[in-house]
Amino acid sequence: NKTMLAALAVGSVLLGSAPARAEAMQCAEVSQHQVEGLFDRWNTSLATLDPAKVAANYAPDAVLLPTVSNTPRTDRAMIQDYFVHFLQKHPQGVINTHTIQVGCNLATDVGTYTFLVDGRIPGEQVVVPARYSFVYVLRDGEWLIAHHHSSAMPEPVVAVTAAAKDH
Repeated sequence: NKTMLAALAVGSVLLGSAPARAEAMQCAEVSQHQVEGLFDRWNTSLATLDPAKVAANYAPDAVLLPTVSNTPRTDRAMIQDYFVHFLQKHPQGVINTHTIQVGCNLATDVGTYTFLVDGRIPGEQVVVPARYSFVYVLRDGEWLIAHHHSSAMPEPVVAVTAAAKDH
């Protein structure tokens, strides 16, 4: 069918031929341990209290769906603005559970983490259990966050005292 052949020809011109695309795409190897290190790098940047250093972990076109803002942050400037305010709480996170998957120049890390942040009263610290997803991409030899979603756990955490456990 001539129409089908014409469509295939146009498609191959627009997209490039499959062998050419495969040759152009070099897949970097990344281990689960290296992906875990990307969270550590991000978490360490929080401790600097410098919003620009935190935002540098994100790709220029990254999307952040943050925990304590209703506004999606869709570029590095908006992401940096979010961290101006969030860093005032001196946040530090710990991963509780995670699932990591790696692909060609792409890695995902999804799970749960707990943040310790300053409370409303000076000296008070608040524990915030949350879920997260990070999507990392390799850009110009550097792993950057392309997408980050974080949300507080929807169900309240119930503390059980030692006395309550005995009954």
